[in-house]
Amino acid sequence: MHRRRDAWRPGPPVAPIRPVPHVPGPGMPGARIPSPPGGRRPHPGVHWFGQHAHHGPVRGPFGRPVRRRLPPLPVLIVGGVIAVGVVLTVIAVLVVLATTVAVAMAPVVLTVGAVKLARYRRHRAALAGQHPGLAHGHRAAVADPWPGARSRFALLRSEYAAYECDALEVLRLPALADVTVPSTARFIEAFAEAQALDTETPPPAEHRARYLAAVDNAWRAWQAARETAERMRLSHLSEQERTTVERVVRLLTTARDTDNDSERLVAYGKARSELAKLERTSSLRLPRPAQAALDNAYRGQLPEAEARG
Repeated sequence: MHRRRDAWRPGPPVAPIRPVPHVPGPGMPGARIPSPPGGRRPHPGVHWFGQHAHHGPVRGPFGRPVRRRLPPLPVLIVGGVIAVGVVLTVIAVLVVLATTVAVAMAPVVLTVGAVKLARYRRHRAALAGQHPGLAHGHRAAVADPWPGARSRFALLRSEYAAYECDALEVLRLPALADVTVPSTARFIEAFAEAQALDTETPPPAEHRARYLAAVDNAWRAWQAARETAERMRLSHLSEQERTTVERVVRLLTTARDTDNDSERLVAYGKARSELAKLERTSSLRLPRPAQAALDNAYRGQLPEAEARG
């Protein structure tokens, strides 16, 4: 059977298939951000695709996110000021709280400290009364207080003797030699009591205790008498007596400091004469040791023949 040749006819020509160019999608390298409707510039954080906005980070040509811009400078300044104010407010509140707590706790702390200090002082006083060595931190055997008391009394005796033998010191502090002054009278009594209890060898326990108390009493009385005499000076004397005493002090100072024997002799002679007049007209008296020292100093300036005569 023969096929008909006109049974198959070719159709219309078909256009060749052309390659479609690659268009990168959103977020891919080389992608372009379509402009929003109206041709306005898009916000840095918004992508526009057609008529819809897409929120997300803006990416650069290589897919890296583009950093957003910082807030304006005035906003940063205002935020910084607010942050500093908050910090300072917190610090002020903490300081106020700490001060309030300290003020509230101060009486308690002071009371506890005072109680502790009182207990400590009572303890030290007890140690000083029972064991003088332990009061000074010595943990060895307690020393005998009697030798120390004798040394203290010897020092007091030397100070009192130095005062009584110095006419200038007596004239400077006449109240210390005046037994009519109460503080001086108390010292004389306390000194005499300690002098009476002083012994060369260690006494019995009862005698020793009395001697220790007498030495302490004599020292306190001596210090009180000196303080009173320092305050009084020449205030208890009349104006004429003060003038005479000041003149005698100048004469004795000249006699002590000058290098001229004749001037020294004249000064000692005038000072003795003025003191003799003062003793006749007032209650001021030089102690015997001071008068004797003044007489010896005057005689030492006389020629040898006159001194013997």
